[in-house]
Amino acid sequence: MRKRTTRCGVRKAGTNGTRKAVKAAKKADKKAAKAIQKGEHGRITPGNAKKIIGVAKVVVPVVAPFAIHAVSVARERYERMRAHRLGVPVDQLGSFTGRGAALHARIAGDGEALRELREQSASGEEAAVAEQYAERTAARLAQLTSAVRAAERMPAQRRKSAHRAVDAELGRIEDDLLGRFGVATRHTK
Repeated sequence: MRKRTTRCGVRKAGTNGTRKAVKAAKKADKKAAKAIQKGEHGRITPGNAKKIIGVAKVVVPVVAPFAIHAVSVARERYERMRAHRLGVPVDQLGSFTGRGAALHARIAGDGEALRELREQSASGEEAAVAEQYAERTAARLAQLTSAVRAAERMPAQRRKSAHRAVDAELGRIEDDLLGRFGVATRHTK
C-alpha cells in the first residue's frame, strides 16, 4: 500500500487515524442496525441478561460491603446533624419526630431549665417564688406541647401559623427564664 503524499512529497496528517475512526464508526453502525433489525435494540435479551448476571456475580460481593459501610456512615452523620440542629443528644433523637420536632425539643429543654431553676433556688422566699413560677410555666409548656401535637394534623398553612405562635410563646418563656437565671436578654419584638 502506498502512502498518500501531496505534490511536495509530504505525507498528509491524520489520514490513517481518520480511516480507522471511520471504519470503527461504520462497524458500530452496522452492529446497531443488525440489533434494530432483530428487534433487540434497547431490550434485554437472554444473552444480555446472562452477561449482566455474570458480571453481577463478580462485582456485587466485592462492592456490597463498601456500599453498606458508606450508607451506614452517611446515616450516622445525618442523625448527628439532625440532633445538633435540634439541640438534643443523638440517643434522644427518636423522641422528637414530625414537623414540630424542633418545637418539641425546645419545650423539653425549657422543662429541663425549669427543673434547674427549682434546684438553684436555695432560700425559703426565693424558692417559693421560683416554685410558683415553675408550676405556672410547666403548665404552659404542657399546653404548648399539646398545641404542637395538634398542629401535626392540620393543613400546612394552619400548622405553620400554629408553629409560629408556639415559637413566639417559647421565645417569651425562654427570655423570662434567662432573666431569672440572671442573664440579660435583648429581645426586640
